[in-house]
Amino acid sequence: MRTFGKLVIAGAVVFALLQVVRPGIPVNSATAELQAPPEVKRVIEKDCYSCHSGERRLSWFDQIVPGYWLVREDILTARRHLNFSTLGSKPAAAQKATLYEAVNMIQLGAMPLRSFVWLHPEAKVTPEDLATLKAYLAPWTPTPNQPGNPPGGVSAPASLATTQPELDGFPFDPAFESWKPISTTDRGDNNTFRFILGNEIAVKAANSGNISPWPDGTAFAKVTWQQEPGDDGLVRPGKFVQVELMLKNAERYKNTDGWGWGRWRGLDLKPYGTDARFVGECTGCHQPVHGNDYVYTLPITTANVKGDEVVNNNAALPASLPYQPLGWHAITMYVDPKSGTMATVYGDDTAMQGVQARRDAPVAGPKGPTYPAGAVLALVTWAQRDDPHWFGARIPGAVRSVEFVQVAAMGQTSKYRRFTGAGLVEDHPAPDVAAQRTSFVLGLAPARLP
Repeated sequence: MRTFGKLVIAGAVVFALLQVVRPGIPVNSATAELQAPPEVKRVIEKDCYSCHSGERRLSWFDQIVPGYWLVREDILTARRHLNFSTLGSKPAAAQKATLYEAVNMIQLGAMPLRSFVWLHPEAKVTPEDLATLKAYLAPWTPTPNQPGNPPGGVSAPASLATTQPELDGFPFDPAFESWKPISTTDRGDNNTFRFILGNEIAVKAANSGNISPWPDGTAFAKVTWQQEPGDDGLVRPGKFVQVELMLKNAERYKNTDGWGWGRWRGLDLKPYGTDARFVGECTGCHQPVHGNDYVYTLPITTANVKGDEVVNNNAALPASLPYQPLGWHAITMYVDPKSGTMATVYGDDTAMQGVQARRDAPVAGPKGPTYPAGAVLALVTWAQRDDPHWFGARIPGAVRSVEFVQVAAMGQTSKYRRFTGAGLVEDHPAPDVAAQRTSFVLGLAPARLP
């Protein structure tokens, strides 16, 4: 008992001495707070300021070492990622983009940390709080037309092979243009369209359902364009914005969740990062979907994969169609806001010869590319649905129709076929309707690539 008492006293002395080892948590005045309505700032201040501000908000039990050390590290890490006390110094668009990321972190359960809410129940984000933030962000609010790229003569890299790697050494892969589409996205949070492409390993894994986790060698490209509203009411890809790459190699990239990450912006494909630490943005953003091996995209496939919202079976096409365009190349896409639909144009290998000729031409023709005889194009139209992984995004839902155009030789009539309704049954439109739709499909200009 005497020995036990000595141990208790020694432990108390050590505990007391440890309280002196207390590195500071800087307190910084708000130099440029988030610019938002009072009700939005109220939610942010209540739920986020404990970690994501220059203020020092600690409960009494947060002050006790060694817990204090953990709390301090969490706060400093959180501030580096997002500090609402200085966020207002960024452009308005960047402030909103940050809020979108915050909302998605909240609705996916990544923030606030469960352990933090357990000890600090006042920081819990209520459904009413989340609704306030979403109402303020209001994705798909009409915006002024964005200027697109001119049809030809736009500067681009002399060779994709000369594009510089990211600042952490992650290489650019010029082969991404030949990868096959996994899905498409309409982003109302920043008015962009995106093709998500996958290399052969990714496509094979998606079609077989072998995505938990994705196999080593899987590579994705997320190609982004600014949205461009047209006079016909359709919204099409305009100015090329960027391409982002992900490469799975569990051993090589074990420090970044098993994935290599890179982003190249503009037609000159300038690396995004200013130093190697940029990759922290990528891993931080993808952390909420760690259960899906850090992949946000729901691949369009008929694969049977366990879990809720892991693949997008509802958007897949039946095997009864004469062609399977989801295995072809994606050429362009558009959204029809009036009907709530989104559509993608796919082309077989022969069609892609015409696309490449269009992209290489110094001046494009008024009606889009001239496709070689025998080329087949498919226009697949889906009803849009909300992306369950990202507030402010929409993805393909139920298939509305699939239209095929087989290009005829000069002087002959191209063959048009349309499949609609439940089960996508072929209908037989009048000749004038078929001719009109054929002209529409062939006239859709390919989305601009570097």
